[in-house]
Amino acid sequence: MGLAMRLKPFAAPLLGLFILLGGMVSAQDRGGTLTVALGYDLDTLDPYASGFLTDVQSTFLEPLVYPDENAKFQPALAVEVPTLANKGIRITDNGKKMIVTYKLRPGVKWADGEPVTSADVKFTWEAIKDPKYLGPEKDGTEEIERIETPDPLTAVIYYKQIFSGFKSALFSYGILPKHVLEGKDLNKDPFWDKPFGAGPFRVTEFKRGQYVIVERNPNYWRKDAAGNQLPYIDRIIFKIIPNTNTTVTQLKSGEVNFAYNIPFTLAPSIDNVPGLKVINAKTLAFRHLTFNFKNEFLKDLNVRKAFAYGVDRDSINKALGGYLKPLNTFVVSSFDFASNAVPIYKYDPAKAKAALKEAGFNPGPDGIMVKDGKRLSLKFMTQAGRAEYELAQQVIIAQMKAVGVELIPDNKSGAALSDARRKGGYDVWYSGWITPADPIDSYVSFYTTKGFNNGSGYSNATVDSFLEKASQTLDPSLVTLYMARVQNQVLSDLATLPLFEAPQIIAVTEKLQNFKPNPTNQTNFRNTSDWWLKK
Repeated sequence: MGLAMRLKPFAAPLLGLFILLGGMVSAQDRGGTLTVALGYDLDTLDPYASGFLTDVQSTFLEPLVYPDENAKFQPALAVEVPTLANKGIRITDNGKKMIVTYKLRPGVKWADGEPVTSADVKFTWEAIKDPKYLGPEKDGTEEIERIETPDPLTAVIYYKQIFSGFKSALFSYGILPKHVLEGKDLNKDPFWDKPFGAGPFRVTEFKRGQYVIVERNPNYWRKDAAGNQLPYIDRIIFKIIPNTNTTVTQLKSGEVNFAYNIPFTLAPSIDNVPGLKVINAKTLAFRHLTFNFKNEFLKDLNVRKAFAYGVDRDSINKALGGYLKPLNTFVVSSFDFASNAVPIYKYDPAKAKAALKEAGFNPGPDGIMVKDGKRLSLKFMTQAGRAEYELAQQVIIAQMKAVGVELIPDNKSGAALSDARRKGGYDVWYSGWITPADPIDSYVSFYTTKGFNNGSGYSNATVDSFLEKASQTLDPSLVTLYMARVQNQVLSDLATLPLFEAPQIIAVTEKLQNFKPNPTNQTNFRNTSDWWLKK
């Protein structure tokens, strides 16, 4: 009785504490299915072969490090992000080379239960670098001289030169399982029909052109603060819906409950849909016109200047709902090295016509410019079914017709689009790029002579040289200096016409918790393990 009396004053607070702790443990509901609208016809689940963002792949493959919602790198399979300060990066050979050491997390397993080791890191490099492997995403492989694995949890990467983009290249797409893929032909191995990795989910079904289903990986390494194994969600269904109007219709009907890159013009129509939350998220993306230098007309700078003066950004932005921010360079304002010291091409139809006259063109009977009996008629490509792009394309067609240039839509989707942009299967191309958190290597791929994303045939020795310099320094002040030269040269040459910085409009079910938009090219699905669906 005496003991009971002594405990009684603490009973109410303890009960409250138990309720609180219980609430903390059960706050994140487990289970449920998230249905995502995938806005492109997925060509492959191999991230190193795909021509698109690796949305699905990010759910089942785990990288060494990854960019978070603030575009800051965080450790994934690695214990920490290598830096000069923590001695994960060491500069050698009188500042010409570098060594990067990754310490891997102990106890991490592949979805099939086998351990993840440094041998998998080395295998990923060897497999993707192999000339027999045909995937285009080999970025970061040639810069590596060798990889040593002194123990199962240590990968020491020797680079041939300083490589500033190492965190965003190669291993950022995910480490591959050596024990499954060694000795296989990665180009056609059936592994990619139902792949798995060390990520929070694993693919259980892939029906091309229709959907991909990923389900919880029972061997995933992450746990929440209460010790519960992640992920919380049972499965994610990615429905392949290349037509954005269809995506919006299915959001309204509840057939899908997550979609990104909602067309700006359609965003207001879902603002008040019950159960949906609409997010206007900042990104590292920009919209651009790119010109094919192999075209007999477009190789003339004056013809490209006609576009620069003939396109009215304000009218395009108005047609698209006013979400875009006009841009004069290809480096978005989030980066400190974005330069104002570039040629500025303000909308001026008279200057556009004068540029065409300087190029030797004169108006034909239908108003389209003619030179040597040939009409200035060009194929104009954008992504088929993407409403924002197709509307911008129509506005540009009308603007350029007013100055005497005929643009004929030649839109593509899926693998055909990916192939055309890489091989120059267009005359003029309207699209968007989204870069990683450290974007220099992306610019190398866009604008250098041998860049794997340079299908336009653009080539300039100054650009090649200074992009190489920028990619081979870890000094931010030198990056700013070199990138100023690059931006000025690219815009003087009009290799591309940057038009806008672009946010992304994301629609998610109000039940989805812990979702944080990712502004980089590492996609919104890089950190799905702690998402949960409120019941």
